Amino acid sequence: MGFARACSVALAGVDGVVVEVQADLEPGVAAFTLVGLPDKTLVESRDRVRAAVVNSGAAWPQKKLTVGLSPASVPKSGAGFDLAVAAAVLGAAEVIDPGVIAELVLVGELGLDGRVRPVRGILPAVLAASEAGYRQVVVPQQCAAEAMLVPGVSVLGVRSLRQLIAVLTDGEVPEEDPPGVPGRPDPILAGLLLPGAGPGAGLTGAGGWDAPDLADVAGQRAARRSLEVAAAGGHHLLLSGPPGAGKTLLAERLPGIMPPLTRQESLEVTAVHSVAGILPPGEPLVTVPPYCAPHHSATMQALVGGGSGLPRPGAVSLAHKGVLFLDEAPEFRPQVLDALRQPLESGQIVLARAAGVVRLPARFLMVLAANPCPCGRYSRHGAGCDCAPSSIRRYQARLSGPLLDRVDLRIEVEPVSRCDLLGDGARGEDSATVGARVVEARARAARRFADTPWRINSEVPGRELRTRWQPAPGALGQAERDLERGLLTARGLDRVLRVAWTVADLGGRDRPGPLDVAVALELRTGIPRGVPLLTGQRP
Repeated sequence: MGFARACSVALAGVDGVVVEVQADLEPGVAAFTLVGLPDKTLVESRDRVRAAVVNSGAAWPQKKLTVGLSPASVPKSGAGFDLAVAAAVLGAAEVIDPGVIAELVLVGELGLDGRVRPVRGILPAVLAASEAGYRQVVVPQQCAAEAMLVPGVSVLGVRSLRQLIAVLTDGEVPEEDPPGVPGRPDPILAGLLLPGAGPGAGLTGAGGWDAPDLADVAGQRAARRSLEVAAAGGHHLLLSGPPGAGKTLLAERLPGIMPPLTRQESLEVTAVHSVAGILPPGEPLVTVPPYCAPHHSATMQALVGGGSGLPRPGAVSLAHKGVLFLDEAPEFRPQVLDALRQPLESGQIVLARAAGVVRLPARFLMVLAANPCPCGRYSRHGAGCDCAPSSIRRYQARLSGPLLDRVDLRIEVEPVSRCDLLGDGARGEDSATVGARVVEARARAARRFADTPWRINSEVPGRELRTRWQPAPGALGQAERDLERGLLTARGLDRVLRVAWTVADLGGRDRPGPLDVAVALELRTGIPRGVPLLTGQRP
């Protein structure tokens, strides 16, 4: 008769619950029972663990073995419990001291040969263990760098169950030969990436990706300025214009003028990417804003998250603290686009399924790109468009009013002129120059919000902007008139105030004046206000 316990972590999205893995040996017919609401993958761990223990040189107990996962009401899934189950079984069999593993958190999959294989979600698992008060974790060697990102936790990386047994029994730690064939990818790392979910499957911002330079954009002074405002304040942006005008070109350069992620932001983004299986091996920390550009055929599950069992992160979570670019936005299904309305307001997505409720971070900067009509040639000048007026209205109505009401900046991207494209002075500022102004503007906002939970203007509630941080006297005159005429909603007025604060921050002013509010109104409504920002002058 023997009993031992170890700990592991069950993940629901990026949130984790510490699970106590208990092993009990009783006299009787040899059997292995696993209880505690395991899924199919976890049930199969019985065979993996038995083979791994035997092939590691330890004797398998020939008794009635019961392994319980507590709390029993929490669903458990995945192969990450293998290492904890093996340690608990060996502790109950007194191969290792049960007291040594009682306060250990072990996460990792076991191969039949006893090798410890990496699993997804190591960072959020270690974060959950740290928050629960555990200070020692054991993870696969390949994931040790990711686990070490959590401060205050001692991390032990092991390549095999043999190494773990040797460490826990104060024996000589055996060397493990690297698997696979030299010159080929390590097959052990296959478990870190979902099929088709490598860094490049609609997502960039990791793996050494460098954002293109804004100097590549010819002309488009108004659109370039709107990009600067969007990056400085975290404002959502709509680019509307004919094909070939440079909408995608502009959107791809937006991450390059955004500041690097802070330490806390990097941990949040890395946790999501780790769970999603898109964290590049060897690069445990994402330090630059991610850029996610799903195809317009994407389903609602691909965009907001979903899947069988507990939902997995979608594009809105993969773009957390970065850019979500929806090219050809009217071609997305309207129901898919309208599903973005809740995360645009709250900065998170709550997915309720039969298996449970998952809350995922989703504070992203959204960029929509759209043609003005089915043929793409419709403009204020009416040149070359053959579409019927009813067809144009139907096409533009695919972007619903409630969704557009959450977009702060709406810019018409005009075709590039011959002079701008071929002229010697057509090139604008590069990303480094614009990015420096963005960093300075964000620093001003951060100082203003030093004692608050907010860091950029787009996060501040409208009530705070109307009461605590008011613009200059008389600055809201035009905005109030637009509100009375129905050109602005109450939400729209709050968003105009946020943009006005960003324009003021870029201009180095203490608070917005009439000119800043006029710029914000023109950026939102598209109605010319005679302001200099959109003609290429500095604010």
